Amino acid sequence: MTGLFPRPRAVVAPGAVHVPEWLSVAQQRELVAACREWARGPVPLRHTSLPGGGVMSVRTVCLGWHWQPYRYTRTADDVNGAPVAPFPEWLAELGRAAVVEAYGTESPVRRYAPDAALINFYDDAARMGMHQDKEERSGAPVVSLSIGDTCVFRFGNTEGRGQPYTDVELASGDLFVFGGPSRHAFHGVPRIRPGTAGPGTGMSGGRLNLTLRETGLGAPADDGRQRRSREFPNSSR
Repeated sequence: MTGLFPRPRAVVAPGAVHVPEWLSVAQQRELVAACREWARGPVPLRHTSLPGGGVMSVRTVCLGWHWQPYRYTRTADDVNGAPVAPFPEWLAELGRAAVVEAYGTESPVRRYAPDAALINFYDDAARMGMHQDKEERSGAPVVSLSIGDTCVFRFGNTEGRGQPYTDVELASGDLFVFGGPSRHAFHGVPRIRPGTAGPGTGMSGGRLNLTLRETGLGAPADDGRQRRSREFPNSSR
């Protein structure tokens, strides 16, 4: 428990569920250690360049598929050309457990099969503008895990970046799942609350956010021709 009183589970919108303190401190430490390894490469943690010339303030490393605006590829053509690190089965199992936690054992999405992860690191000044996750061909939910400093997570509607939206505080260990009617809702992070992480996570500061996705893009490419055929440009973000 991160405060004096427990924070209740909440359905923020249809298909969007917030489960506070879902990850144990030990699980958080294990994920932090894994993220440190992934951040070293083969594709290192980087600030993503945007098509208009801007640079994202968060730093990102990917697993399974490499995300760049606005497509997935198997190699990091915008960084160093290296193949992206594989998506581990144990992380898929964690994602399936998260979906069951959010929606229950009777939900058809219990067969969730994530094959990509975007791991974002936020320092005190980092922000994420309102956007949709629409590069995936699958309509399966997005699983979001938070570790480290608390953030203000703004969860909006599917029509545009403005109101109505709900601001949710995501603390270390929190789970947020959005799918179904909320799968393409706009969302972002307008604020990080520095110094709010507990001492047991292994992080000295900042916030880690792991988002697991089911891309629907198929099996790994066997050669360059197949890889290029699986690039799906999309200008939705």
